[in-house]
Amino acid sequence: MTRADTLPARPPPLDPCKFQDPLQTARGEPRAQVGLHALETLWVNTGTLCNIACARCYIESSPRNDALAYISAAEVRRFLDEARAVAPGLRTVGFTGGEPFLNRELPTMLDDVLARGLAALVLTNAMKPMRNHEAALLRLRARHGGRLVLRVSLDHHAAALHDLERGAGSFDQAVAGLVWLAREGFTVHVAGRAGFGADDEAARRAGYAALFAAHAIPIDAADPVALMLFPEMDATRDVPEITEACWGILGFDPRRLMCASARMVVKRKGAAAPAVVACTLLPYDPRFELGATLAEASRPVALNHPHCAAFCVLGGAACSR
Repeated sequence: MTRADTLPARPPPLDPCKFQDPLQTARGEPRAQVGLHALETLWVNTGTLCNIACARCYIESSPRNDALAYISAAEVRRFLDEARAVAPGLRTVGFTGGEPFLNRELPTMLDDVLARGLAALVLTNAMKPMRNHEAALLRLRARHGGRLVLRVSLDHHAAALHDLERGAGSFDQAVAGLVWLAREGFTVHVAGRAGFGADDEAARRAGYAALFAAHAIPIDAADPVALMLFPEMDATRDVPEITEACWGILGFDPRRLMCASARMVVKRKGAAAPAVVACTLLPYDPRFELGATLAEASRPVALNHPHCAAFCVLGGAACSR
């Protein structure tokens, strides 16, 4: 079996006229924009380096990709300080990568976040980089309890399919890390992918439930936050553009979208300082870089990318709830 065998037939390629103008679609209709309703989640990209290279990583993380450099705890602290003044509704700070635990300052960042009474969420593959920080994690859990959540990436509940994406043996290592987290009393969630495997969502969740039960992992597979199943992201396939009229047609509240309640801080390789981008999905596209501060980044976001349509609006997905 190859990964191609697990994916549906490839749709038509993206119309090159789409997603060009931030104000209007290829058909000349007003493009949907989303205002920042309230900054509730601040994401931090710790750097794009990763211990593995997945087959279809949306951010192209790998052991060699350092396009987003390691951000420092001092740099993150400045945004946390600013958030006190401009984002009183901030509740969660999420850390993503790359593999966040490759950044040696991650435990300090987590302590800074948790000490302010905020929740912290780390997206990890739960492999060796995380296990290298076991002692620091135990100290954080003892000091701050359940406000630290670790979301482990398990692309599928079957080892063979997961390993097609992440490499031979990666499933066993990830499950071992997940089991360690559960045994030590951490709050754990899992992120899977909905785009491969022939099973439907109910069967997929049942498969995860069986895996969790077999390893005594206390995750409710029916909970859409504890087990998130993300749609595939492919910016080359054709998807509809989202217009202002779509909110009424779809019966969709734009405040559900990530860009209505979240922003992400990134540190570009060679840059003097971090920047703030619209969301976790678009770290490289300059059209979605909003400024150097949270205040500057509070302006509306035009849904001018295929991911805005396929992942967020039509896919109904979000990296945080």
